Amino acid sequence: MSPSVAIVTDSTAYLPAVPPGVTVVPLQVIVGGRPYDEGTQVGIGEWTPVTTSRPAPHRFAAAYAAAFSSGATGVVSVHLSGDLSGTAEAARLAAAEAPGPVEVVDTRSIAMGLGFPVLAAARAADAGRSLEEVATTARTSAARTETYFYVDTLEYLRRGGRIGAAATLVGSALAIKPILHLEGGRIVPLEKVRTAARAISRLEDLAVATAGEEPVDVAVQHLSAQSRAEALAERLTKRLRKLVRLSVVEVGAVIGVHVGPGALGITVSPTS
Repeated sequence: MSPSVAIVTDSTAYLPAVPPGVTVVPLQVIVGGRPYDEGTQVGIGEWTPVTTSRPAPHRFAAAYAAAFSSGATGVVSVHLSGDLSGTAEAARLAAAEAPGPVEVVDTRSIAMGLGFPVLAAARAADAGRSLEEVATTARTSAARTETYFYVDTLEYLRRGGRIGAAATLVGSALAIKPILHLEGGRIVPLEKVRTAARAISRLEDLAVATAGEEPVDVAVQHLSAQSRAEALAERLTKRLRKLVRLSVVEVGAVIGVHVGPGALGITVSPTS
């Protein structure tokens, strides 16, 4: 029997695998003025202007309509931070016109900081929980999930206007390797270190400290840094006392436009 509550999310969750009952609505990448759904293979030249855009509300409306026509009694729509994108707002606009109840959850995060709440919501829906219970599960997971990341340069975040409080680091960006944190839906600076190796070591330490003695799911995320990510994941499997699941995920174009190649992040989500 399929769950009566359907889950909708967006493509910035970068789920390692999409569970049954979950629909992914893609954000768009604007290349040279032409829009493409995230996940579309697009050739980008070195000087081609690239930006990103939220899905139009009608894309969510179609996903909600499909869920209800397939027998869902409600939809929980789980999305990236409203401070980073208008995606959740587009979902709310569509929800107001949906043929059934839709709860929109702004996780105040992105990537697997969004993905883990989506997976938690999917498990709750599969267990037959109510619409309100599934939405609460997603919100609780999001509030308990932490994401830290490192970028080789702040230039991509600066260009995209997503840098927030980390703008204070731009002047010394050539001399430092910043560790950033998602806090309250915004990107904020956490530490400044001198080398990439030190930054990655600090990410590892932060993940271990955040996990503590709790059972956790962990995702190591990267952009064009597979070997670094796999090495970090291997070290974490040895250090995390109660690791339940660990994934290595390469982020897509929407985040890639804003963080640049070489970015590396860790998301830690308690499972208890």
